[in-house]
Amino acid sequence: MQIGSLIRRAARHYGDAPCLTEGSRTLSFRDFDRLTDRLGNALLAAGLAPGDRVGVLLPNGIDCLIAYYALAKSGLVRVTLNSRETAEEQRYKLGDSGARGLIHEGDDTFGCEIGIARADLPRLMAEGADRPCAVERDPEAPYRLGFTGGTTGQPKPVTLATRGELWEIAAFLLDLVPGLGAGDVFLHAAPIAHASGAFFLPALVRGVHSVAMPKFDPAGFLELAVRTRATHTFLVPTMLAMILEQPEVERGRSLLRSIAYGASPIAASVLARAEARFGRVFVQDYGQAQSPMVITFLAPEHHDRVGSCGRPFTCAEVAIMDDENRLLPPGEAGEIVCRGPQLMAGYWNRPEETAEAMRGGWLHTGDIGRMDEDGFFYILDRKNDMLISGGFNVYPREVEDVLLSCEGVVEAAVVGLPDEKWGDRVHAVVAGRPDLDAEAVLARARQQLAAYKCPKSIEIWPELPKSAANKILRRIVRDRIIERNRQ
Repeated sequence: MQIGSLIRRAARHYGDAPCLTEGSRTLSFRDFDRLTDRLGNALLAAGLAPGDRVGVLLPNGIDCLIAYYALAKSGLVRVTLNSRETAEEQRYKLGDSGARGLIHEGDDTFGCEIGIARADLPRLMAEGADRPCAVERDPEAPYRLGFTGGTTGQPKPVTLATRGELWEIAAFLLDLVPGLGAGDVFLHAAPIAHASGAFFLPALVRGVHSVAMPKFDPAGFLELAVRTRATHTFLVPTMLAMILEQPEVERGRSLLRSIAYGASPIAASVLARAEARFGRVFVQDYGQAQSPMVITFLAPEHHDRVGSCGRPFTCAEVAIMDDENRLLPPGEAGEIVCRGPQLMAGYWNRPEETAEAMRGGWLHTGDIGRMDEDGFFYILDRKNDMLISGGFNVYPREVEDVLLSCEGVVEAAVVGLPDEKWGDRVHAVVAGRPDLDAEAVLARARQQLAAYKCPKSIEIWPELPKSAANKILRRIVRDRIIERNRQ
């Protein structure tokens, strides 16, 4: 099956019902099918050929999603770019993928042979042949190129095949949003270029009306959720924490029936506050670019499993391994590994790194975790982020969870700074309300953490550096502090 087949079938099933809205503009399912056909045909007529990589650098909205699925129909390989990234990051990704084309909003084509400005899309859709665009591709051939988060270095291009995309859709509908259906409204507030976009096709095949928010702000989110009567959404924990600080937070309580969250860990205190405001409607999703959004999920009825990222998706096999690639029993900490049909085909043009990441047929996630006797998984931290202070292992996430439980703290990052005595000196950086008291936060941490885990020092920043996917970048926090201390 091809992705275009899903879009054509949705057009037959749901016809003129609303499919996608941005601002005052709404497309029906039939409109979306027709416009993706026209743009796909126009792209092929412009000289692009099936298998060519084409970057898409557009903000959340109708044009972005039309471009994504015009590429799918025409057999072109999407290179997903995030408009929040820097020009240097975008240039790197386009060059690394060998992109021939770029659909963009600005003037810079970053050296791509064929540049298509957003302003030209209406003309191309008007001129494109009005017939089905249905290039058949091998389900194992590259369908799109995603990228790892780059939290520990340069992002790596991840090759995803149609096979994996279809399994991701099935996994969402079976496990993550099983009640999704016609009459529901999915609000895309997080970047469509990242995790929120993964919900679009599951919504489309079930006849759900998707609403795109071009740029997130917490007050605007609540207003749009009420105005569109949104029933479902996806949020990154940082976004959820910002929403909870809004005086109008109660407005969304009676509407949103399911709020998925993921892309970074959530503090137990933030989740508890969110459930007090919205009810037990939260479902956690744990995945990676290499296993896009599909490793484990935590359903609302299991949120008493504090700190757990849930049980495996139906299509995913998940386990814990030691450094010798041996499976570990429940209770023991090791690397979380995963296998299943949803996994990446490999890193683009990186056979050695692919072999290392997929050794033994398992995706090695780089996350340290454990599994309990009931099959629930718990992420302790990134393998590369663990600190050794005074000879003891310290997982930054555990310390950050305590800091985030302090009133007024919205963001926290814990890093290890070089220290002759401790090896890694545990240092915390927090951001939040203007009246934050660093000493009060540190005193709270001393009450809840063992002495070796407690930050030896703390500071307050206006905000913490984040990736385009709203993940806090500990590496950048640490580098900034070290560079500042050198001066």
